[in-house]
Parts: sequence; C-alpha cells; structure tokens
Amino acid sequence: MHKAHYILSPMLLLLALSTGLAQDSGSPQPSAPAQDGAQQSQTPVPAYGQDNPPPPVIENPPISGLDLPGLEPRAAALSYLQPRAHVMESADSNIQNAIGRSAAHSVGQAFFGLDLKRLWQNYKLSLSYTGGVGYYSTQGLGARQVQQMDLDQRINWKRGQLGIRDSFSYMPEGNFGGAYGSMNGLGQLLGSGEFGGGSVLAGNNLFGSLGQVPRIMNLALVDVVENLTPKSSVTASAGYGFVHYTEDVNSQVFGVNGAPPVPFIGNTQETGQVGYDRILGPHDQAAIVYAYQNFNFSVADAAFHSQIVQLMWGHRISGRMDLVIGAGPQLTSLHVVSQICTILNVTAQDCLSSGGQLLTTISDTTKLSGAGRVSLRYRFPKTSVALTYQHYNTNGAGFFAGAESDIARLSVSRPLNRIWSATLDAGYSKNRRLQLPAVGIPGSSFGDGFAAIALHRMLGRAFHVFASYEFSELSFDSSFCTFNGGIGPCSRISQRHRGTIGLDWTPRPIRLD
Repeated sequence: MHKAHYILSPMLLLLALSTGLAQDSGSPQPSAPAQDGAQQSQTPVPAYGQDNPPPPVIENPPISGLDLPGLEPRAAALSYLQPRAHVMESADSNIQNAIGRSAAHSVGQAFFGLDLKRLWQNYKLSLSYTGGVGYYSTQGLGARQVQQMDLDQRINWKRGQLGIRDSFSYMPEGNFGGAYGSMNGLGQLLGSGEFGGGSVLAGNNLFGSLGQVPRIMNLALVDVVENLTPKSSVTASAGYGFVHYTEDVNSQVFGVNGAPPVPFIGNTQETGQVGYDRILGPHDQAAIVYAYQNFNFSVADAAFHSQIVQLMWGHRISGRMDLVIGAGPQLTSLHVVSQICTILNVTAQDCLSSGGQLLTTISDTTKLSGAGRVSLRYRFPKTSVALTYQHYNTNGAGFFAGAESDIARLSVSRPLNRIWSATLDAGYSKNRRLQLPAVGIPGSSFGDGFAAIALHRMLGRAFHVFASYEFSELSFDSSFCTFNGGIGPCSRISQRHRGTIGLDWTPRPIRLD
C-alpha cells in the first residue's frame, strides 16, 4: 500500500476541523421571540449560557443520498464532549478463529472513547474515537490493539448540503458478525466502515474472517445534495476505501500443516454515484441512480469495475417508518488472471507434481447481472426493528479477488422496563467468487453468518452492565478442499461461540455552548 493511503484519514480530520473552526464566528444569532405565552412555554430553557441556533433538519432526505431520516425522538441540538470507557471479559470457543477446531479461552478487553459534536448555524462537526486493547489467553496471540476513528462534517446552505465523512479502523478481525461486528458489546462502540442511506456502494465491510490477522481499513466519502425544486433534488458522492492486511495468516488456521503462511488479498476501491430524486406524495419518493465502482487488488493484474443503474422507491412516515427498495442492472468488467498446465487434463494444483509447467494468462471479460437492495426500519411504541438485504459486488473479504455477494441483516432493540433493555442482531452473507481460483484461496463461494443477543441494565446515571451471547459460522463450499490437495480429511467450516459480560461508563456530556 502506498504511504498516501494511510494519511488520508488524518488529512480529512484536519480539513474538517479547520473548516469548522473557520466558521465559528463567536456569539450566535438570537432566535425570534415567541408569538404568545403558549409558544414561549414550549421553548426549552438551556442549562446555562446561550444556545446556538440549531442547524437545518432534513425530515425526509433523498433516498439516493447517504442520510437516513431519524426514527427516534430528536434531542435538543447541543454541542458537547462525551467521554466513555468500557471493560469486558469473554469466553471464546474458537479464539484463533480457525477451521475445524474448538478450544475454550478467555479474552479481556478495555477501551476508552471520546465523542465530539460541535454545532454552528450552518455547520456541524462530529468526531468519534475508540481505542483500546484485547488480551487473548492463548500462545501466539497475547495483546492486540483496536483503533476506530470516525468523522462527519456537514456544511448546509439554503438549498443543499455538503458532507465529508471518513471511517478508519485497525482491528485484529473482520467487522461483520464475529468478535468485532455485532452485539457482544464492542460492536456497539466500533463502526463498521459503512454509511447508511441509499448509496449503492458506500460500504467497506469484510463479509468473512479467519485467524487473528490485523488489518487497516479506511473509507472516505464526499457527498452533495442540492434541492432543485421543493419536490426534486440531485445527489452526488465520491469515495475511496482500502483494506490492508499487516500480517499473513498461519496456514494451520485453514487446516493445512507445514505450509507457508497464507497471504490475504488487500484491495483499494474507488466509487462514484449520481442520483435524481422526485417526491411523489406526502410519504413517497422515487429516484434513479447511476453508480461506478473500481476494485484493485494486491495480487498482480487482479482488478474489476462495475457500472450500476438502479430505480429506487421509498415510503417514509416521519418518526415511525422508513422503507427503501432499489433494483437495476449491473455490468461488471473483469480483468481475469488464470493458470493453465502445459499437460492436458491436469489441474493447476497437480501440474508441477506431474512434470508440467504453469502458464499464466490474462483476459478481459464482461458479466451482466443485477444489483439491488431492500431496507426497512420501523419504530413500534417500544420496539425498533431494522431489516436490510443487499445484492452487489464486494471486495471478497481477503479470500477472493472480488465476490458477488448477498447480504441480509436483522436488528431488534426493546426496553424491557425502566432499567433493563434487550437487543438482537443477526446477519448472513453469501459470497461467490468473481475471479478464477488462480487468485486467492481455493473455493467457489463461502457463507458467513452470526446471531447474537444482549441484555443491558442501568446502574445509576453513568454506568450500565451487559451480558451477551454470540454464535458465528464461516463455511466454504466443497471445492475449498483442493487447499490440501485432496489428501486426508478436509474441514471447511469455522464455528465460534462467545459469551461476554461487561461494564460501560458514560458520564454526563460536557456542554460546549
């Protein structure tokens, strides 16, 4: 990876901070006086000092953009600094995240976080950082650090908005399910490198993970929304992301002893998208979107790019429901690397042992398929539900040089009483190889799924405890067994059980107004 890739996130942070500080013009503008006593009584009184005027709120943002409407009651717009700390202890049945193995070990984790939100009349800056360490009680792992940093800078004007967003992380595992992706406590603290809304391409998840292999991930996005008329708007976004593995995974994780370490495939991704939205009625929107994505991989000559056109429809009821459906054609252009043996009817895996030579060939091909998404969020009086399904091309999770993926996820949260609450999170992804087996790990496809449940209890204003259980499974298809040359039994499934208890400390935020 080029050095410029690693400094992208700090540059964006400095840009956002400098933009925000430049707009801080000192004292805020006074708000308009109330018309009568009833209206005046409804205006909240600030805790102390003067409140800045709240930034504009978009009740129903365009469905082709990155923003989602809020379903929870809106809190008062405040500038604040929020410190937090988290400690947790887990029992893990497969701490090395290996195939066909099971051995119980413990994992201790401690983290500190800091959130900043700064509001001006037409500007909003949000920064979030979580950092800490996890200690794995098994030989060869020990302490592993975790870092997550997120930025969201908004600049509003009369008819539009500019957004600058960045999500950077350093983790020892993947971020879809598993130890760092869902409901074991830490998943609520760390971002997934994915932004919401109607963007076809704005994601940097790793749908599948094996071994404890540290990885650096970053996704940076710039997006613009411009309202043409009260009923029509255009959106545009551009992004750059990368995944870089700092180590190779031990071949024993794949059930292959005596072989050299297996390198995971890193990648870079450039994306672009434009959309046109039209309001059809009080609760309905329609949009048309064109998107482009380009993937380049750390193995020689492995690359592909996709072009997508989608029609989208959204049905939204403010504060209660958000339904978005999109579908359309996807054209993928592949830069394919393959290997052919000089001996007829001999596979590439058996070529050298049979006295032949491997010839590498490169060809270009195109594939026409579909891409789509369905997203439903609903807020009942006490229960909130989110259900998503997506079908699009992804980075292959380091196993393949690109994959065609189907991803489904369900999240449910509900307060049980004044001090107890429960959350449920489950997801599954099916990933089919885009490149031929000459690139990456053997196998044509893999599935990655998880299910988790957690209980939370408040302990006063600043503390709460939680307990969670999570099950995850990663499985390859039968062609994965060419990894060991067909010699001896072959395992191709990694299962993991993980139970966690923890304590969170979140004091009152520090007001900055």
